[in-house]
Amino acid sequence: MANFSKSQVPQFSVEVYQNAFLPEGGREVNAIVTVTSTGGGTTGGIPLADAAPAYGAGQGPGAAVVLMVDCSGSMDYPPTKMRNARDATAAAIDTLREGTQFAVVAGTHVAKDVYPGNGRLAIADAQTKAQAKQALRKLSAGGGTAIGTWLRLADRLLNSADVAIRHGILLTDGRNEHESPEDLRAALDSCAGRFTCDARGVGTDWEVKEVTGVAAALLGTADIVADPSGLAADFTRMMENAMGKEVADISLRLWTPVGVEIRFVKQVAPTVADLTARRTEANARAGDYPTGSWGDESRDYHVCVLVPEAGIGQEMLAARVSLILPDPSGAGTPQTLSQGLVRAVWTDDMVASTSINPQVAHYTGQAELAQVIQQGLDARKSGDFDGATAKLGRAVQLASASGNQDTAKLLSKVVDVVDAATGTVRLKAKVAEADEMTLETRSTKTVRVKK
Repeated sequence: MANFSKSQVPQFSVEVYQNAFLPEGGREVNAIVTVTSTGGGTTGGIPLADAAPAYGAGQGPGAAVVLMVDCSGSMDYPPTKMRNARDATAAAIDTLREGTQFAVVAGTHVAKDVYPGNGRLAIADAQTKAQAKQALRKLSAGGGTAIGTWLRLADRLLNSADVAIRHGILLTDGRNEHESPEDLRAALDSCAGRFTCDARGVGTDWEVKEVTGVAAALLGTADIVADPSGLAADFTRMMENAMGKEVADISLRLWTPVGVEIRFVKQVAPTVADLTARRTEANARAGDYPTGSWGDESRDYHVCVLVPEAGIGQEMLAARVSLILPDPSGAGTPQTLSQGLVRAVWTDDMVASTSINPQVAHYTGQAELAQVIQQGLDARKSGDFDGATAKLGRAVQLASASGNQDTAKLLSKVVDVVDAATGTVRLKAKVAEADEMTLETRSTKTVRVKK
């Protein structure tokens, strides 16, 4: 069990937004669950001595980070790409908090821990940061790409640290051509729940679904850095975010009464991520959905359940949503940080039962937006231009209606917008590859509902 200082852990709150009213015979109950953590590392938190023996702040020996840098042969085309990758990794190392354990992995068709080496982690201070940056200068491009081997080495290194926060940062510029998709999937399955990982694709020769797949499986972020000169700023932001994490392994626990079926559990802000298949059983009536590490932040989740039919005037508890913090020793009772209730009430008031909660409506649209962008781009690649026009037109309509201006701007580089309100668009004859990849990579990013 890790030794933690009397730092602060965040306070968590759960708010449930829903229309609880159902018509006679109605069964589907939808709710948006907003989870907010505040006060980590500040006076707003709870001193660890007063909380359950849990995870410490992401300071000192409480955090470990492994940086995985693509060193395959394609990183030499153009030669500035490798230099930018070294500079970005150096910038990330400079951002490490003193006392954080870290390592640098050079990734090709094999993985090599180039600093500090020999399967160890270094402890960040002025000397080790300088040594790591010196090691980076020796990195050169050559070889293939096997991302699964990089992740497995990162897992071994991170698992050697007795810390709360374990995080990876992965950079690639090419497709995962030197291992099978099954090997990468097996590596992701092996690493899931053991550390979180942000993934970045540099340039335009990598596969979007591979990079976003890494981030989705390991509860991190994915993005494109089309111009390698932007890597240093992006790596600095990623590391600052990693250093801001205070609590790891928070789970969303969903308890449902007998007769209630769970249709889905999705994160819907700041990005769309379907958690439904990632449930692990907690007991006979409850299951846990992983949410990863938290700092001071707020996220939204969409919970949809089917309840048994009931008569007018009846009501029931459809689900209880709890935030669960495991005992780091694995022996004690998990701590419940906060709870919210999802209700169902049957009524003959048609206005009440047909009203859609604004939060539910907004995030249903955002989830559809992410889906139709993917479908539209896939149709475009396959030559189904009519299908692509219809799907991307619907995406423009949804982005406009929800105020998702960032996605609307990305869509405008792929289609000419005739009328955003009706979703009338024309496919552009020529689209820059970087613009198409940026839209696909960022398609799951959402905007918060205006409350």
